[in-house]
Formats: sequence, C-alpha cells, structure tokens
Amino acid sequence: MSVHKSLAARAGRNVPVATVIGLSLVALIVATLSFNRVFFAILVAIVMIPSVIEFARGSASNGVHLDPILLSVVSIAIVLAAWSDGFEGIAVAVAVSTPVVLISRLRKGSENFLANATGSLFALLYLPIPAAFAVMLAHPSDGRARVMIFIAAVSLSDTGGLIAGVLFGKHPLALRISPKKTWEGVLGSFILSTVGTSILFGIWFNQVWWHGAILALVAIVAGTSGDLIESALKRDMGVKDMGKALPGHGGFLDRLDSLLITAPFAFLIIRLLV
Repeated sequence: MSVHKSLAARAGRNVPVATVIGLSLVALIVATLSFNRVFFAILVAIVMIPSVIEFARGSASNGVHLDPILLSVVSIAIVLAAWSDGFEGIAVAVAVSTPVVLISRLRKGSENFLANATGSLFALLYLPIPAAFAVMLAHPSDGRARVMIFIAAVSLSDTGGLIAGVLFGKHPLALRISPKKTWEGVLGSFILSTVGTSILFGIWFNQVWWHGAILALVAIVAGTSGDLIESALKRDMGVKDMGKALPGHGGFLDRLDSLLITAPFAFLIIRLLV
C-alpha cells in the first residue's frame, strides 16, 4: 500500500483533496469578510440549506421525518435575524419559528408527532442557532478578525488532531462513538491550536498571548465534542457521512460539526477578551 493510500485510510479521508476543498472554503469566507461582512452572513444563511437537507435525509433513515423546506426557511431567518438585531433578533426568530414548526407538523397527523417535532426543533438547536453566533462575531468593526480567529482556532485543532492521530494515535478517545479519534490526536490539537491561536491573537488583536491560549482550549474541547456529537448522530442514523457535497470531507455537516458547537463559546470568549 502506498504512503498516500495508507494516510488516507488512517485519516478516513482523501487528505490532498480535503486540503484543497478546505482552503477553498477558507478563501471564500475571507473574501466575503473582506468585501462586505454582510455577505458573510448571507453565506452562512445559504449554507444552512444543504446542512438542513443533509440532516433531514439522515434523520429519515432513522424513521424521523423532517420538512427540509420549512426548516431551511426558518434557519435562514434565524441567521439573518442575528445579523440584523443580534441576541434580540435570535430570540424573536426562535420564538416565532418554534410554534410555526410545531403547527406545521399537524398536517402529518398524530403519528410519530413527538419524534418528528422533537427532531425538527433539535435541527434548529443544532444548526442555525449556533451558526447565528458565528454571524454575530462578524458584526463589529473588527468582525473579520473575530471570525478568522474563531475559524483558525478550530481548524488548527482539527489539523493538529488529524496529524497526531494519523502518526501516533493508539489510545481511543471514545471507541463506541468514533474509533479513529484518539488521545494522541487531542494532544496534537492542543499543541497546534494553542501555539497558532496565541500567535494570531497577538497579531490581530494586539493582546497578550494567553488570551489566544484560552480561546484555543475552548475550541479544542468544544470542537472535539462537536466532532463526537456528529459521529454519534451518524451512528444513530446509520450513515457514514452526512453527504457527499464536499469531496474529501463528506457533507457540509461533516465540515461544520466542530465549528457549530464552538461558535457560541468562541463568541463569548472573544467578547470578554476583546
């Protein structure tokens, strides 16, 4: 077996293709943030559509049937409300969306009402609400730097975990959920994310290095948890990947899992420190 194939097998993905796709996504994010930050909010809102569709498709394989069209519309509304009015916008959008989603389930009758309604509300908690915090990161005048430090902290954690896990991984972190996730990978996440985020935090915000280290630690814990949460969801749904839209990554949710769970924590930490 070639080195490339061995690496792909241990990493669980085509690493060169995944790298190209990942860098392309980062370039798109930087472009929207640099041109006009409202386009970043629009980009996040648009990404909610395939994410909801993937989640609905996976849920259907487990007998939970969601309405991807309604959930996509509601998700877009929550994300754009966050850009427009911050916390108040999220609160109003969620308060209105919740009964709308529940009422819409009445059209399907009472059979599996609780499972389907609960799955629909969980989709909102899991997708647009965390994404809304990423959008709020972009709102201040230094929003580009805030979003980029958040993405950098998570991406460095993912990269460090992948490299250390592939090269040195022997001790499973959560064998029943994600066999390829190891403690050695977590250590790699800690080293790369802490060093990289600390340096970038000092450059972009002119802050002491340990502020970046705090954000990195939060990103490592939340990001790793986000990865495990999605792995648990996929195992429960009986699917390997949430989708195939992003070669080398799987679906949008396979790429966003760590970012979504980390976004609210990153918003809080950055708001307190910056």
